[in-house]
Amino acid sequence: MKAGSNRIEAVVTDVVAVNELVKRFHFERPDGGILPTFSGGAHIVVEMRDDGRTRLNPYSLMSSPLDTRDYTISVRRDDVGRGGSLFMHSRVKPGQSMVISNPVNLFSLDLRAKKHLMIAGGIGITPFVAQTSQLAGEGGNFELHYSCRSDALATYADVLKQRHGRRIHVYRDDHDEKLDLPRLLAGQPLGTHLYVCGPAGMITWVRNTAAAAGWPAETVHYEHFAAPQPGKPFDVTLAVSGIGIRVGEHESLLEAIEAAGLDPPYLCRGGVCGQCETNVISSDGKFLHNDHWLSEEEHRSGCKIMPCVSRFEGKSLVLER
Repeated sequence: MKAGSNRIEAVVTDVVAVNELVKRFHFERPDGGILPTFSGGAHIVVEMRDDGRTRLNPYSLMSSPLDTRDYTISVRRDDVGRGGSLFMHSRVKPGQSMVISNPVNLFSLDLRAKKHLMIAGGIGITPFVAQTSQLAGEGGNFELHYSCRSDALATYADVLKQRHGRRIHVYRDDHDEKLDLPRLLAGQPLGTHLYVCGPAGMITWVRNTAAAAGWPAETVHYEHFAAPQPGKPFDVTLAVSGIGIRVGEHESLLEAIEAAGLDPPYLCRGGVCGQCETNVISSDGKFLHNDHWLSEEEHRSGCKIMPCVSRFEGKSLVLER
């Protein structure tokens, strides 16, 4: 891996089709040794060597933090995405050697909380599988509310119910089951922390509803890795390195910088961690900010960009790289 995360040589020990959209992947060390410890909410970056192109995608760890003999992730297939999920679904097989990163946690539990209230949507269930295992092992107080499209796509709902019983609540779209979020938030004891992971719209809804109900910002935690969006190719000058690069239609600015032989830091590659934040020296055009790190004021200033997910349209862009 690149700066900020060490490489781990791993072997794929199992690939399991969970449902029509999701597959689960198990990784172990080739010698069967223990992998680095992690806490619930952590992710790893998986390196995919795809016909001369290297893809680096983050995935939440869903295995138990109490047992690090293997790492487990789940990948939802996206037929119109950038190709990472299709690579995992079609090209990765048991016995295959791959490279993964050390775990990084940008969505950790606040263990000072008296209670942990978790809200998941779709594949956003995966970090909560690990977090609930951690809390159950420590005797923690938690409940999980999980929205999904149908029973067939209720990924790991049965597993979670079997493990944690009435702490798990599932809402299925095809049964017209809806989470009454204002009522749920109003009924929580003092000292509760709120966690949400899922589609961007769900995260916005939960955060806005919690803010309107008076929840302090420091008690509301969320995770959403934004995938780099395609766009018009654009040219960039890297002032410190003294080189020019071209960012392709289906390539992120970060990937283009890496392809030029540079080694910018990152932890998430999804616009969340802030590690790849880059100063803008000059620009003539429009920024397309897609990150969750910079403030709205910083977006408007045009002085910074997150190259992992954001783009540019215009005549010239000079970065401090």
